[in-house]
Amino acid sequence: MQLKRVVVTGLGAVTPLGNNVGTFWKSILEGQSGANFITHFDTAQFKTKFACEVKNFDPSDFGIDKKETNRLDLVSQYGIAAALEAVNDSNLNDPALDKDRIGVIWSSGIGGLRTFEQEIGAFYTGNGIPRFSPFFIPKMIADITCGHISMRYGFRGPNFAPVAACASSTIALIDAFNYIRLGKSKAILAGGSEAAITVGGMGGFNSMKALSERNEDYLTASRPFDLERDGFVMGEGGIGLVLEEYEHAIARGAKIYAEMVGGGLSADAYHLTAPHPEGLGAMNAMKYALEDAEMQANEIDYINVHGTSTPLGDVAELKAITSLFGDHAYNMNISSTKSMTGHLLGAAGAIEAAACVLAVKEDIIPPTINHKTADPSIDPKLNLTLNVAQKRKVNAALSNTFGFGGHNATVIFKKHNP
Repeated sequence: MQLKRVVVTGLGAVTPLGNNVGTFWKSILEGQSGANFITHFDTAQFKTKFACEVKNFDPSDFGIDKKETNRLDLVSQYGIAAALEAVNDSNLNDPALDKDRIGVIWSSGIGGLRTFEQEIGAFYTGNGIPRFSPFFIPKMIADITCGHISMRYGFRGPNFAPVAACASSTIALIDAFNYIRLGKSKAILAGGSEAAITVGGMGGFNSMKALSERNEDYLTASRPFDLERDGFVMGEGGIGLVLEEYEHAIARGAKIYAEMVGGGLSADAYHLTAPHPEGLGAMNAMKYALEDAEMQANEIDYINVHGTSTPLGDVAELKAITSLFGDHAYNMNISSTKSMTGHLLGAAGAIEAAACVLAVKEDIIPPTINHKTADPSIDPKLNLTLNVAQKRKVNAALSNTFGFGGHNATVIFKKHNP
């Protein structure tokens, strides 16, 4: 069977660094931090008081009216807003297109956590009578955003939400990629959204010692690879990529950002929350993605790493890269855009895939900001793109995402070559 080629024809983003793709991209190239003190709830009793929140978000700007807003958790509002930009960017809402062959695969690692907390909290602080909102379950479940998006545009193709913690939206991209290249869909809007900057989200990750507690220096708290890193910074938002069969895109005159050429999945089979210390699972995911793309390791120019700014995770991932890529590891650029966006959990893969697509298109590498002190356990010869964006030819970029439970996912994008 001849596999179809798959290209990216649309992007949409609601992020801590801007509520559209252009602002997001400009901000990360400038090395801006999206961190600030949390406004979603009172943090007086919390160890971590800052996060990378989405700012100046008004649902009505994205065609979501007040009545609909009340029926949507913030995770779905972010997703619908990002989908609007991606659909418009790709002109995927053209009435001439066959909507039976267009799908939505949209993930969230946690789903409507805010709604869950509000409804359960109201029950336990009330008189114990189970008077729940009829929208409680439809607002909360992790798959509901892709349902809303499909109904909004009449996309009747594949519609589901893979859930694999922080690897979720990367798996959404891989699933979409496979449906299209197998000829089962013409186009799929794939991505993810997350809105877990809540009492439970922050409190739960704080209890695991996973979050940075650098409240006095929140702008530089997300510092991947730095010796003094002390945990990740929570982020939120929604990001969508329109993946499309190449011939279908050409026939309708769609613009093409890049070509998606491979995806790899693996498990650490090691620990619930810690990575394998030698990065074996991460290495396998990258190896499988290269095999899927029929590429050699020395063809990769840029890796957007998972790079969460945790003491164990950063080192393990770089060990995986040097093990797999050998001497070529020193020829590539590596960076962690989480240093600017924070960690979007289930939406992290989508936002970092979008950064890779734009790096391939524009031939520029976004930086890893906030690096001050070298970690002696990290190979100093690696080009971690520290603090300043770097221009270079980017023919191929690879993006890693790893989730609690040992879930590893990798995707590869190449420059579009007609």
